[in-house]
Amino acid sequence: MTALSSTPTYTLVSHALCPYVQRAAIALAEKGVAFERRYIDLADKPAWFRAISPLGKVPLLLVDGRSAEPPAAVFESAVICEFLEDVGAGPSLHPSDPLERARHRSWIEFASAILADLWHFETATDATTYETKREALEQKFVRVEAELGDGPLFSGSRMCLVDAAFAPIFRYFDVFDALVPTGVFAHTPKVDAWRRALFERPSVTDAVLPGYEERLRAFLTRHDAYLLKRSGASTQ
Repeated sequence: MTALSSTPTYTLVSHALCPYVQRAAIALAEKGVAFERRYIDLADKPAWFRAISPLGKVPLLLVDGRSAEPPAAVFESAVICEFLEDVGAGPSLHPSDPLERARHRSWIEFASAILADLWHFETATDATTYETKREALEQKFVRVEAELGDGPLFSGSRMCLVDAAFAPIFRYFDVFDALVPTGVFAHTPKVDAWRRALFERPSVTDAVLPGYEERLRAFLTRHDAYLLKRSGASTQ
């Protein structure tokens, strides 16, 4: 296998609602790395995708920069982001200190745990499940609040991969809270300020396709989400 050329090309295989795709897209944009997007329907995965994605999930980064060889497929958002760091693409999005870097990676894992709770929250169909998951999310953000400094981002003014991991989570709540106030950030003013600061960055606002909000609402409708019932919106 030959080494990567000095100017590899990147294609990010994506799904329109996937938060992990957004992580990778934000990292690529913050590093100033040009890339193309190729969207697929996860309910009808094309054969070429199944052949190169062992887990059958997105994101998948296709790296084409090796003479006479097909593009390499890098899967899992955390691996994609670390790969971009390893090849020195653009400015580093990790702290230079090993312990601080490990701390950031730990909170990236915490973001993944939040996404697991968020899935059950947004797909809850009854009041009890909804409130249980809402409280779990609120408590997780209380833990995050204790880690934040003066902001505006997780680590001061410098954008890092941990910011890219949390931004897609906050995007969900822009849609949810427009339907009905969830109160998830009622006791975490630093988290709420961080959330707002992230959406001033083009890398974050451009991480999804136009029409994201409508697609997410359609997803809630398909899952008969209690969120929509609380808002009085039709689930028909």
